Amino acid sequence: MAAIPAVSVANLRDLGGLPLSGGRAVRPGLVFRSAQLDRLDPGDPAVAGLGLRTVVDLRTDGERRERPDRLPPGARPLVADVLADWLATSGLPPAARLKSLLSRPALAEEHLGGGRMREAFARTYRAFVSAGSARASYGALLAELGAPDAGPLLFHCTAGKDRTGWAATVVLSLLGADEETVREEYLSVNPAVRRAFAPMIEGFTAQGGDPQLALDMVGVLPEYLDAALDEVAVRHGSMETYVRDGLGVPDEVVGRMRERLTGARGE
Repeated sequence: MAAIPAVSVANLRDLGGLPLSGGRAVRPGLVFRSAQLDRLDPGDPAVAGLGLRTVVDLRTDGERRERPDRLPPGARPLVADVLADWLATSGLPPAARLKSLLSRPALAEEHLGGGRMREAFARTYRAFVSAGSARASYGALLAELGAPDAGPLLFHCTAGKDRTGWAATVVLSLLGADEETVREEYLSVNPAVRRAFAPMIEGFTAQGGDPQLALDMVGVLPEYLDAALDEVAVRHGSMETYVRDGLGVPDEVVGRMRERLTGARGE
C-alpha cells in the first residue's frame, strides 16, 4: 500500500499494490483511505491527481457538522454513519471523540484508565460488525465498490484508523489478501496517525496524562482488530458469510468488486 504525501489530507493511502492470493494484487488508483477531509485543498496535486468519483464518509452526524468535508471537484459524497446506533444507546465511543479526550487527561484517566481504554475500543470494534448502522454503512461501501459504473473511491472517518481500518480489512479480505497482509496494512497507519496527533499527545502528557493511554487512544492495536474478527467468527463463521448475510451484499456485487479491483501483480 502506498502512502500519498498530500499536504491537505492526513493519512491518505492507496490500497493498490497490496499482494493477494494467486499472484494477484490490488489495482492501484481505485480505492483509497484517509482521515477526514475538512482541510482538503482542491488544488493539492496529490489529491487532484486521484480523480475521485465517490467519497464515503464513515463519521457520525456530529463529527460531520463540526468538521465538514471539502470534496475534490467531481466527487460525490456518500454518508455511511457507522456509529449511529451505538451513539443512540451508548454515547460517543473513544474512536469518535479523540480530540475531546486528549484535551482532558484527568477525565480520560478517570473513565478510561487502567486498561479500560483498550476494552472500550474492543467493544467498539465488535459493534463495527454487529450494530445495524455499521452493517448498513459497510454494506453501502461495498455496494459502491462493486457498482457497474464505479470509479475511484475514497473512504474515511476522522483519524482514518478505526472505522476506516475495519473497512480496509473487509475489502482486502474479500479481495484475497492473507492475514499477514491485512494485519500489516491495518497497523501501518500508526506512524501517520501519531504524527497528526503529536501536538495533542504532547499537550496531554504535559498536563500529566499517561503517555501510554494517549497512544492506546490515537493508535491501533492488534487486539482491536482481533475483537472485530472474533465477532465475525462467532456471529457468521467467515468473512464471506458476514458480508453476504450480515451486510446484505450479494455475491454478484462482491464478484464485480473483485474483478474491478484485482489484477496481476505488478500490473
